[in-house]
Amino acid sequence: MELRQLRYFVRVVELGSMGRAAEDLGVVTSALSQQISRLESELSTRLLQRTSTGVVPTAAGLALCQEAELVLRHADNAVQAAQAARLAGHVSIGMAPTTSSVLGVPLVRAMRQRYPDVRLHLVESLSGNLSRMLGRRQLDLAVLFHAGNHQGWTLLPVLTEKLFVVAQPDQCPQPAGGGLALHDIVNLPLVLPTGSHGLRAIINAAFFHYGHEPNVVAEVDGLSMLMDIVQAGLAATIQPGAAVVRANDRRLLRIPLLHDSMVRRNIMASLPDDQLSPAALAVRVVLIDVMRSLVADGCWPGAELIA
Repeated sequence: MELRQLRYFVRVVELGSMGRAAEDLGVVTSALSQQISRLESELSTRLLQRTSTGVVPTAAGLALCQEAELVLRHADNAVQAAQAARLAGHVSIGMAPTTSSVLGVPLVRAMRQRYPDVRLHLVESLSGNLSRMLGRRQLDLAVLFHAGNHQGWTLLPVLTEKLFVVAQPDQCPQPAGGGLALHDIVNLPLVLPTGSHGLRAIINAAFFHYGHEPNVVAEVDGLSMLMDIVQAGLAATIQPGAAVVRANDRRLLRIPLLHDSMVRRNIMASLPDDQLSPAALAVRVVLIDVMRSLVADGCWPGAELIA
């Protein structure tokens, strides 16, 4: 008797259908039916009874299912214990400041809970610099906005972020609808990152197609100083919603920009799988899980998961 056969059998009983169970388990129905038949042959008893709507367990099948669930639970606990015991070491992760403002703390918290023996090295820098560091093997993983043509990397697009006008209430026009168009902010004084920043490229491209240039009064590459200028009421800015998480200023307006191209993709980039340690592979799974959970829980402003 194999654990796989028990898993198959329990899933069939839970779903009440060979076809649905096969689809859920990612196997063909004939292969699933064959495994159940082998299990019945080994036990010399009928475990499932076919009906017009599917299958139901016999008395013997119900008894086996109850014990099998306990066996599988113990097996899963054993696997988790073994994985937790062997996973240790250092894993380096790069994030842009806006990304780390919403993702950093939840990631560390999740890692402390799931893999406490893995030590994280978090690097906060611009996406372009993170890309170069990943190419030089100075990082294991990075959340990037542009991956370029880096052959061999593992690239997993996770989410997109809408861009917002962030400003003090007296700095920005109040929209009549749900957001602002470019013509509403063409004269708005802005503090933006420099041209080397990926976000600036998105903003410049949108204004270029509109036939105007943004009214940039200051350029700052550091998120903290940039948000200080916005909080002082000296200029507005255009940022993803995550930028105001660290600022934690409820007085700031965060108005969505109504422009289809003004979105930013977040891509989970890593070295090839065969170059990552088991700890790094585990961290990548946790990182993606945390990103998805933050979006699902509404904790990542303006973010949408990529299906």
